[in-house]
Amino acid sequence: MSELEEKQQMYRHSMSHVLAKAIKELFGKDNVKLAIGPAIDNGFYYDFDIDKSITDDNFASIEAKMKEIIERNEDFKRVEVSKEKALEMFKDEPYKVELIQDLPDGETISVYYTGDDFVDLCRGPHVENSKFLRGFAYKIHRVSGAYWRGSEKNKMLQRVYVYGFLDKADLKAYIHQMEEALKRDHRKLGKELQLFFISDYSKGMPTYMPKGLILKNQLIKYWREIHEKAGYLEIETPMAMNRRLWEISGHWDHYKDNMYTFKCEDDTFAIKPMNCPGGMLYYMQNLHSYKEFPLRVGELGKVHRHEASGTLSGLLRVRCFTQDDAHIFMLPTQIEDEVKNVMKLVDEVYSTFGLTYTVELSTMPENHIGELSEWELAETALANALKHMNLEYKINAGDGAFYGPKIDIHVKDCIGREWQCGTIQLDMQLPKRFNLTYIDEHGEEKEPIMIHRVIYGSIERMMSILIENFAGAFPTWLAPVQVKILNIADAHLDYAKSVKDKLSSYGIRCELDDRNEKIGKKIREAQLEKVPYSLIVGENEMKDGTVSVRKRSVGDQGAIALDKFIENILVEINTKALN
Repeated sequence: MSELEEKQQMYRHSMSHVLAKAIKELFGKDNVKLAIGPAIDNGFYYDFDIDKSITDDNFASIEAKMKEIIERNEDFKRVEVSKEKALEMFKDEPYKVELIQDLPDGETISVYYTGDDFVDLCRGPHVENSKFLRGFAYKIHRVSGAYWRGSEKNKMLQRVYVYGFLDKADLKAYIHQMEEALKRDHRKLGKELQLFFISDYSKGMPTYMPKGLILKNQLIKYWREIHEKAGYLEIETPMAMNRRLWEISGHWDHYKDNMYTFKCEDDTFAIKPMNCPGGMLYYMQNLHSYKEFPLRVGELGKVHRHEASGTLSGLLRVRCFTQDDAHIFMLPTQIEDEVKNVMKLVDEVYSTFGLTYTVELSTMPENHIGELSEWELAETALANALKHMNLEYKINAGDGAFYGPKIDIHVKDCIGREWQCGTIQLDMQLPKRFNLTYIDEHGEEKEPIMIHRVIYGSIERMMSILIENFAGAFPTWLAPVQVKILNIADAHLDYAKSVKDKLSSYGIRCELDDRNEKIGKKIREAQLEKVPYSLIVGENEMKDGTVSVRKRSVGDQGAIALDKFIENILVEINTKALN
């Protein structure tokens, strides 16, 4: 963390105490019980136990009280106390008492005073005096429910979230970004554009409507095109497999709570939460020679994970999704080249969608398996691949998977948000667990090196990112409806139908709006549906065999021969143009 980031975190932490003191003063000291109030990436929050609901109507008065406290020039004073003394000091604060009781006996505890009449349990650090907070920019943005310590068994508290930045311009820019993100929210657009819905009868498991399924299938079609070109084989493995398989893979011990299981003929099965063990079974069906390597095997497998309901978020975090997995079996000498090949694939895919990305290299964690020499070989291969491709990357020390180091790819969208999507993981566990072998050039059995990798991350996550990145206005090749045909009057309906038939014969996805409505209304509604092209047909177009073109991004383009329009749009579709 940079010096500036540390300063901002300290100011945010200090402001959380100001917020807590303000709530106490406004709602009554005896009526408010304090829980926790940490600094977070965009500001800070504090959890309160209070009978009265804090609403949007209270935000202005809370902010005014916070400003008043800052203007008092009150000192932030650190005091160290014993555990016994702390329990006495906070005897009327049950949540603080619980936190103190969890601390080891004999531990010195620090508390911070803000002025003489407010004290909080805290490690610090804080600013010396509230006057230093005068230039700090902050804004309360929401209140939500939060279970104490994150457990549904505990009481629901009120969490007040506050944006907070050292600079007013940064706060303004961040609020603008959040407002823009709200407009682009894929859950909102998914409903408006009739793409998908998630029923209460299947929480976390999306249902795709016809237009949403077209979008999903376009992503799958593109995935298959580029993977076939890159030399991947595609397989499909069962949705559910016997418990014994998951015990061999290690998932039963480490992931059982996130797996859906069921009994069948006195045996236990698990619906797969990932595709990897199925890929191992495919490899084991045949003897393999080093001459086959690298063996690239992809799968668009539907997986199910029992995610907590509180973490679910549209298509971003679901319980059922299609993972664009692939497993590459190779020789140790092929690691670097294969990582380069995957990164080239990543770059091709993300560039097609107009997305930029950053890269992290996560290295050996403390809790790892395998020999140090294997880790050094793997980390060096990953680093060399990135360096030889002139890709800048950060080291995320100690954050590799327990079975091997990994490269994580973070996609950046058009308003600056980052999303974890692609990953390349060197696996040193599954080949051993499944006793995978190949015959080397000397006729001896050896254990292959294996890479797990995804590009999209999941079809669902990539859909959510693209919906928000394009704000639902997809490039023509992705758009569920590429052309809307609008007849001016009933007299032009037969010609409009012939236009639709011709477009359809070229595989262009089109709809005819033949309602008895004014043409202006039809045009406006096509715009709201974010259709790339509207073709208006009336008397002149019918007579000349033309269409009047209106492009979503630029407006009216005038009349053009229908064949010429088809030629132009097919070029746009086939080149996957972004505009």
